[in-house]
Amino acid sequence: MSLIAKNISLLIGNKMLLEDINFAVHPGELVAIVGPNGAGKSSLFKVLTREYAFFNGTVELNGRAYTEWEPEQIALQMGVLPQSSGLNFPFSAYEVVLLGRLPHSSGRIRDQEIALHALQLVDAEHLSNASYLSLSGGEKQRVQLARVLAQIWEETPVFAERYLLLDEPTSALDLPHQHMILNQAKTISQQGVGVVAILHDLNLAAEYADRIVMLKEGKVHTEGTIETSLQPPLIEQLFDIKVDVIKHPQSGKPLVISSGHYS
Repeated sequence: MSLIAKNISLLIGNKMLLEDINFAVHPGELVAIVGPNGAGKSSLFKVLTREYAFFNGTVELNGRAYTEWEPEQIALQMGVLPQSSGLNFPFSAYEVVLLGRLPHSSGRIRDQEIALHALQLVDAEHLSNASYLSLSGGEKQRVQLARVLAQIWEETPVFAERYLLLDEPTSALDLPHQHMILNQAKTISQQGVGVVAILHDLNLAAEYADRIVMLKEGKVHTEGTIETSLQPPLIEQLFDIKVDVIKHPQSGKPLVISSGHYS
């Protein structure tokens, strides 16, 4: 059981945004999608999250095409965190997180417990009673992540495999919260959830991902482990900039250092 993109191509107007994309994320791993601006990352995310319905190819969720699932069934298997939310109602942060429990029938008390725990995990418990509209961009992002975590908090009797899709989850966050959020995503993957995260920072991808999918001009440029993907020639081809890659002095993971010179 996996989340699988098969031969995905996307044409909007006269522009081919994605061409023959193939990759999969399996329960228990974190896959980072990286690439320069315009590479197709957001387009692929919108295909994977069903925001774009008209594309060539198929997306399979746990052995069945999206079209074979009811929306309520997909919601029990997959949580989605977009770059931003258009929520404009004066809900409290706690009420926003409770929205993640709507697909479930676990009962009010259990839902409240999960919502509070999810807020704790993203360092937002102190925001529980604050109006969502009063929050900063980073605070809103953490509350929305808590909502998504609450949605896929536990296996259901029918759906054991779950997936978390994150579109640039660190973009509005300060450095400590960037690492906190990705550490939570990593922990969730180690608990058996398949995680896909679109990231701009190669070093964050190196620190937390199990695999990397590199996109360029709507195509898969490279896919592989952190060590095989984060090689200077591959990065230079992708971003057109000279880099060095060394071992991180603490984690031993690849550490990408830009020279600032274009290749």
